Amino acid sequence: MLLKRFYDTKLAQASYLLGCQATGEALVIDANRDADQYLEAAQDEGLRITHVTETHIHADFVSGSRELASRSQARLLLSAEGGSDWQYAFAEGDGATLLRGGDTFMVGNLRVEVLHTPGHTPEHLCFVVTDTPATDRPMGVFTGDFVFVGDVGRPDLLEKAAKVEGAMREGARALFASIQRFKALPDYLQLWPGHGAGSACGKALGAVPSTTLGYERIANWALADVSEDAFTAMVLAGQPEPPRYFAAMKRINREGPPLLGGMPHPRRLADTALTATLDRGALLVDIRPTADFAEGHVPGALNIPLNAQFTTRAGWFVPYERAFYLLASGAQGEAAVTEAAHALAMIGLDRVEGWFGEGAIEAWTADGGVPQQVPQVTPEELAARAAAGELETGRTVVVDVRGREEFEAGHIPGVRHIVLGLLPDHLDELPRDVPLVLQCQTGGRSSVAASVLQAAGFTNVSNLARGITGWREAGEPVEQGAGAPVPG
Repeated sequence: MLLKRFYDTKLAQASYLLGCQATGEALVIDANRDADQYLEAAQDEGLRITHVTETHIHADFVSGSRELASRSQARLLLSAEGGSDWQYAFAEGDGATLLRGGDTFMVGNLRVEVLHTPGHTPEHLCFVVTDTPATDRPMGVFTGDFVFVGDVGRPDLLEKAAKVEGAMREGARALFASIQRFKALPDYLQLWPGHGAGSACGKALGAVPSTTLGYERIANWALADVSEDAFTAMVLAGQPEPPRYFAAMKRINREGPPLLGGMPHPRRLADTALTATLDRGALLVDIRPTADFAEGHVPGALNIPLNAQFTTRAGWFVPYERAFYLLASGAQGEAAVTEAAHALAMIGLDRVEGWFGEGAIEAWTADGGVPQQVPQVTPEELAARAAAGELETGRTVVVDVRGREEFEAGHIPGVRHIVLGLLPDHLDELPRDVPLVLQCQTGGRSSVAASVLQAAGFTNVSNLARGITGWREAGEPVEQGAGAPVPG
């Protein structure tokens, strides 16, 4: 038996290659769209991919199962559980084998038993693996988004992301029942989850790549002996806002993701072409660091720096219905653009028409373009405005774009709270005739927020340098709780 884990850090997503070295057959579980990595790994190990499956209809990335099965000529195995609303619309046309709880299939000498574990989603499956030449007892379980290290999959996404009213409480109860059944399995079983720390599919995922059921029984809050009502309250409390793109992922993955044939490599465009491109109303996604963007950028551009949060933030703000262009700094270059295009393809943002280097801004400026900046406000400057009553009266409006729990744990008195990803839904609530100061923990998220507001036509926008961290370091006060509305 051979097991190889693949991990996408931007998605905090794990997929697995499970191989029988005796027969050369292999199974891939929860593949993302980069099919080459699985094909190359299988070839390196002397394996051929004969089976491809996934634990559920994913909400946080475009599934690569269909792509990989097509390129490897493998059997595609998909869940038949969850009822008609949550079954794969493309399964029959692609010749997929449908799986239900209690089914088994063989990958060479490896037996895979299917467990139906609803809760995170109605159709969710886990896969129990037994290495039959060694023993008739199972070795471990691919748990997908059911049980993580230190947490379990959130049951509220169907309601919050897919807008299925009442689904989260029903999902929480189903998750509780699935956990009770799961806890009856042997403690020695290894657990291989589908996500790690940083994923929005749970609220407190651990960074350790694998665990055991016995350890999770001790350390995972969700496996404690509590009542269904207590579990439901705990699992629904404190869940972060799901990114906007999750709804699109559910639709794409259910209907059948388009086949790529390989990961994208956008072409570089001439610096002098930027002016004409902008004149056509094109969207520019600026992947430079926030400091570079703040110093000078094309008006209307979105600043989504290429960092660990790039994929999620792109999913919040880049529209699926529009083609767009990337702009990179000289220090980033083609390698960064390829990385960005790869990350964008992982969530179905495939319409990258090309990219520009930083010299394009100079060429555009020479054509008469006027770069825009994001002014930086120091904590001391903001404190002086607060002391003058500007925040209290609405003559300056501060918008804290952190998560709800961060905000309630401590925020600047008199600020308005709008989670970063929800900012486009609340533009009409923000005044355009007074200064707007964007604020987060250290200044990164609020810089992105400033670019979103500027792209929406707000002209008096600035960023709080060093965020609330700098505010605290300056000795300024914070308050806890939900806060009060700020005059608009």
